[in-house]
Formats: sequence, structure tokens, C-alpha cells
Amino acid sequence: MLFIVFDDTGFGQLGCYGSPIETPNLDALAAGGLLYNNMHTTALCSPSRSCIITGRNHHANGMAAITELATGYPGYDGQIPFENGFLSEMLLQHGYNTCMVGKWHLMPSEQESAAGPYDRWPLGRGFERFYGFLGGDTSQWYPDLVYDNHQVEPPTRRRRATT
Repeated sequence: MLFIVFDDTGFGQLGCYGSPIETPNLDALAAGGLLYNNMHTTALCSPSRSCIITGRNHHANGMAAITELATGYPGYDGQIPFENGFLSEMLLQHGYNTCMVGKWHLMPSEQESAAGPYDRWPLGRGFERFYGFLGGDTSQWYPDLVYDNHQVEPPTRRRRATT
């Protein structure tokens, strides 16, 4: 089972629905009959991610806004209750292997430091491995990367020798 999450997109970004953006692989799936006709978006990444990973409403997840805008109000604290189980936690308990790659953006910013706490990091929420970044955004040239529960330097690009 593989989940691919597209942040902040809708039908308008897919070529098979008339967008000028080329999506050849999705278009090929659509040509074979795989078309979606029901979509819900919260129009923000943290709330949408929380809905996908828990199957619950974003307000019930404390994610009525992105985590950087968390407040102390119910539904807006940016902390998904532990009783709102993650799909990764359920799959892990049933013998599946779980891995998360990319943007996490599912916990308050003050919990992203090397000091933790780590219980809301991907490995604390049912993923066996993680490689990506914890916050909502990062530099595309020198990203703030995390491997499992520790920060790592981004890989360096080797320059090709020119002749």
C-alpha cells in the first residue's frame, strides 16, 4: 500500500481534468478508467494531512489551521490527540512496514527541535523510518533534514567535470 499526498492541490492541477499542467502518469491512469470524482480539501496542508492520516475531521485533530498558527483554542492547538490513531500506527500493529518520506508538518513548531519531545515525530506516530523535514517549509537548496529522530546534513551535489 502506498499513499502519495499532493499538498494544496485539486482537480484543477491534473491534466486529465483539463489542466494545462502535464501529468502524463496520472493521465495514463485516467485513460485506463481510474478517475476520481469526490474530493475534500481543507485548503491548508496540516489540516489536510491530519485528515488523511487519521480519517477524522481536522477540527477533531486540533488542526483547524497550519501548525504555525496553532492557538490554545479547542480544534486549533496543532496537537493531534493520541487517541486519534494514525493509519501508520494501525498498519504497524498489523504487521506492515511503514516509512514516511517528505514533509511532516503535523506538530507544533516548538516541538521540532533536537530536544524533542519525539512522541509527535513520525517515529512516535507509527512510522518505522522517516526521511524529510518536520516543518511546513524548508530551503530547497539546503533543507533542514531529519533522518528517523535526528537531524542530518543534506546530501552534497557533486559537480560534473567539464572538458
